[in-house]
Amino acid sequence: MANIKSVKKDVVTSEKARVRNMGYRSAVKTAVRKVTDAIDAKNFDQAQELFVKAESVISKVGQKGIFKKNTASRKVSRLAATLRKAKEAAQA
Repeated sequence: MANIKSVKKDVVTSEKARVRNMGYRSAVKTAVRKVTDAIDAKNFDQAQELFVKAESVISKVGQKGIFKKNTASRKVSRLAATLRKAKEAAQA
């Protein structure tokens, strides 16, 4: 542990941020998993609804700086592509 008072405060602050950020990251993983589970079950209407929610969660995390903006955008894009390809495969 550090000896300087300001560094001790920084350690506490960074730990709070770490715990908060873990929650956001977990929310993103959960949202993405729900969409992929719905896609695997071939329930595309539900998958579309869950995708909209997942997109919102991912975008918020990107805006807060927990993910870089390009990372958040890439995750949304890949999830949308997965959903679109699964719908096309089901129709064919």
